[in-house]
Amino acid sequence: MDRVSLDRPWLRFYEPGVPHTLSYPEIAVPQFLDDTAARHPGTVATVFFGASLTYRDLHDLAVRFAGALARLGVKPGDRVSLHLPNSPQFLIAYYGAMKAGAIVVPFNPLYVEREIEHQLIDSGAEVAVTLDLLYPRLAAVRQRTHVREVITTAINDFFPPLLRLLYPLKARREGHVVSIPAARDIHRFTALAETPAPPPDVRINPHDTAVLLYTGGTTGVPKGAVLTHRNLACNVLQARAWFTGLRPGQDTVVAVIPFFHSYGMTSAMNFSVSTATRMVLIPRFQLDMVLGAIDRYRPQIFPGVPTIYTAINSYPDLKRYNLRSITACISGAAGLPVEVQSRFEAITGGKLVEGYGLTETSPVTHVNPINGMRKPGSIGIPIPDTDARIMDPNADGVGELAITGPQVMAGYWNQPDETAQVLRDGWLLTGDMARMDADGFFYIVDRKKEMILTGGYNVFPREVEEVLYGHPAVQEAASIGVPDAYKGEAVKAFVVVREGQRATADDVIDYCRKHLAPYKVPRYVEFRTQLPKSLVGKILRRVLAEEERARR
Repeated sequence: MDRVSLDRPWLRFYEPGVPHTLSYPEIAVPQFLDDTAARHPGTVATVFFGASLTYRDLHDLAVRFAGALARLGVKPGDRVSLHLPNSPQFLIAYYGAMKAGAIVVPFNPLYVEREIEHQLIDSGAEVAVTLDLLYPRLAAVRQRTHVREVITTAINDFFPPLLRLLYPLKARREGHVVSIPAARDIHRFTALAETPAPPPDVRINPHDTAVLLYTGGTTGVPKGAVLTHRNLACNVLQARAWFTGLRPGQDTVVAVIPFFHSYGMTSAMNFSVSTATRMVLIPRFQLDMVLGAIDRYRPQIFPGVPTIYTAINSYPDLKRYNLRSITACISGAAGLPVEVQSRFEAITGGKLVEGYGLTETSPVTHVNPINGMRKPGSIGIPIPDTDARIMDPNADGVGELAITGPQVMAGYWNQPDETAQVLRDGWLLTGDMARMDADGFFYIVDRKKEMILTGGYNVFPREVEEVLYGHPAVQEAASIGVPDAYKGEAVKAFVVVREGQRATADDVIDYCRKHLAPYKVPRYVEFRTQLPKSLVGKILRRVLAEEERARR
């Protein structure tokens, strides 16, 4: 048997037209936008509540924004944080900041003050671009951070003219109006993006850092994965190679997967910009809005997570919408149930396949072939120029999944010890326990990190527990993931109440809501007189999880 078939059995399952290896140009991420704007200037780039921007428009706005950042003193290597949902503003700020040589630090708009403060301090961000509705949380922590300039934008800044005028009436009626103070260090996004300015003369090395994406890594303490321009550009080209039916300048994607997440950033945003694909931007998941967008704009590509596909499958008035334009969907961030896959394919007539990736790998590493052989329950096979292996397998062939490829991060931001734990001799140790079958298809068996995966988002028990311990009635606490039919997993907290104190499940959950993003808040709370511990006093989450499985 030759070396290729021995070491990489998955290569024989690549679809015709998918190369085993690719040639990667030495480019920075904004080059994708430059090239597309030159080749497809009149092609629609974004559709946002009915208003469109062409790729020429998007490019010009990004160039102006880059010039504005330079006027504000942003230099190559400075960090610019983005507190934005999927919107034209995100794309303009993302590519504009990179054109200025800055490092982009995306934030989940659901973050509460404690989470915002940690990420701003750790990244050293000096400029923050925020939706006005999110401004109060940023303002509350700003004095304790390095942020010196704030740029605010309203969600309706890029609405169609009539809707832009009507939106403030709706916002006032619903209590969603935020007053932004007038100050020299607070700027309006539209004023910066629409003022003509020469682009800064910045030369970007492909090995320069492009993005800091925060993840719990191996310990649950949020840290910034350092992704270079080369990491991101290579992963985009790898993903493009997997879609053999792509039609540059003609296809449409529903972009509801958030751009602040590595999956949405690569699979919905950078992928689309590199292929002149029209992006229908949806700022937050609302099922009727997603279905209406598919029915109206006839997209071919629809990246998502299992909870989205499950919600569509279960929608009672599904017959009102025509979803038959969809041809290819990659499901990521959580395991894809077979029944969800088959039902969605029957509804749409398109292909839905499971993939796998991590923040640390930009993120895509494995995907099932879209039109070729696929295996239920499998994350698929490594994409071009990506190698994977099982480290120290047991008798059942299960061990830690390790990955190497051009998309693997440079390390964790200012965390050399954490970096050394996961990057060894060019291989990334994922912390996921997996096995590989004889055909080279990989299966995730368990999570070494005890991470909870809910609705496509990572929740780390330690972070939840730190908040639980802040409750005055809580003596001890632990959290685990429990099965959830809709989100895959939900957070369950186990609590021991202090002697002489009282607390209810609602008390604990309400407290967590004040200190955690909504998806991290425990859905269930169980009170106990004691928690299982090791001989040295360590609380054993594993035992709690085993007890929960036995009970269910």
